[in-house]
Amino acid sequence: MGASVSPRGGKKRRMNAEMNVVPYIDVMLVLLIIFMVTAPLLTQGIEVELPATDGQQMTQGDEPITLSVNRNGEFFLNVGDNKDSPLSEEDIRARAGAIVRNKPQEMFLVEGDAKVPYESVARAMAILQSAGVQKIGFVTDPVVSTPKKN
Repeated sequence: MGASVSPRGGKKRRMNAEMNVVPYIDVMLVLLIIFMVTAPLLTQGIEVELPATDGQQMTQGDEPITLSVNRNGEFFLNVGDNKDSPLSEEDIRARAGAIVRNKPQEMFLVEGDAKVPYESVARAMAILQSAGVQKIGFVTDPVVSTPKKN
């Protein structure tokens, strides 16, 4: 079959139903480059000063058991002998395990220095969890508010 002839004597052009995707590919590549450049910038964190909160103060009859992490990442437990000497992870695990066996619902507090890496505080919490501690809290300093000026 041949092409249809128009009344003017020329050949009739058929409509092209295909979409030209070349401009869309260019746009996609530009967006890809933008996301590749900006993605690493979004993963960097913001430097913050921790821990100061507006949390309510806990009331407890006895002195709570506190696992402290100093600026150097050393652990101190306020229970037992030598409260001022650093303890190893095994010592903390053994002491916390003994306390939990006697009092399963005992609350332990983790007190981390504001300058200590978060990894050390997370490791302290993991040590307590591996010893079987069910209730773990964090100690923070209250936020000091300045008086409003009128």
